[in-house]
Amino acid sequence: MAKRIGVHLGTAGGASNAVERAREIGANTFQIFSSSPRMWRAPKVDPKQAERMRELRAKLDVGPLVIHTSYLVNVCSQSGEVRVKSIDAFRGEIERALVLGAEYLVLHPGSWKGLTREEGLNLAADSITRAIEGLTWQGTGFRILIENTAGAEFSLGGSFEQVAELVARLKPTAPVGVCLDTCHTHVAGYDLVSAEGYEETMRQVAATVGFDAVRVWHCNDAKAARGSKLDRHEHIGQGTMGVEPFRRLLNDKRFGDAAFIAETPVDEPGDEERNVRVLKSLVQSS
Repeated sequence: MAKRIGVHLGTAGGASNAVERAREIGANTFQIFSSSPRMWRAPKVDPKQAERMRELRAKLDVGPLVIHTSYLVNVCSQSGEVRVKSIDAFRGEIERALVLGAEYLVLHPGSWKGLTREEGLNLAADSITRAIEGLTWQGTGFRILIENTAGAEFSLGGSFEQVAELVARLKPTAPVGVCLDTCHTHVAGYDLVSAEGYEETMRQVAATVGFDAVRVWHCNDAKAARGSKLDRHEHIGQGTMGVEPFRRLLNDKRFGDAAFIAETPVDEPGDEERNVRVLKSLVQSS
């Protein structure tokens, strides 16, 4: 199977249009929002859009489909009201992902400000478990992917260990895996840039979440320095990381089954295609 390389795309005119857009720019996987990422309420998925998306993906061989959860969802909030809204909204995200036939739903674990990290982990696990309760996903291949974060003080998931802890707590009750973000990893303090640092970081991945759990890599260069904890994405090869970490990742056989999806800025028309083209150019023929 060809290496799965894509980008986050908009859904103007209907979610299924993103499939054709992906192929137009040379991508064979992609990520979308299933609704506005800045609104609590979301409309139901149009069944015709869902059917068309499934047909187009099969016809054009585009997959996996990755959906990114709304930015409002905070499953470990100290606020009971926000947590209830987040559980409700996340359940809606899961329902839409299943209707659209998405393989993966990416979730930022949230902020535990005002609590302890342990309380935050407990709340996150409980909220996700409640959100998926009663839903049927068995046999679909669907996974909720916990994404590592940039390491801000109260942000859950700023280390591989925290991601692994949350995944371990969820495994008995939810279909779960991991999404790692290159920019988040870099600004959280891990070294992906030097050859020695890359291998040390991979040893830490192996010792915590494990290679098999990593289903998606978000491929983003960084505007900020390593260890800065500033989540600012940059075009591939144009930031503080440079192109080599992406070359290593794309040719790392330990991630042979993972999808590589850019969430890079769209500063000018054609930026999505350019970043996909750069990533594809780094893949070495075996």
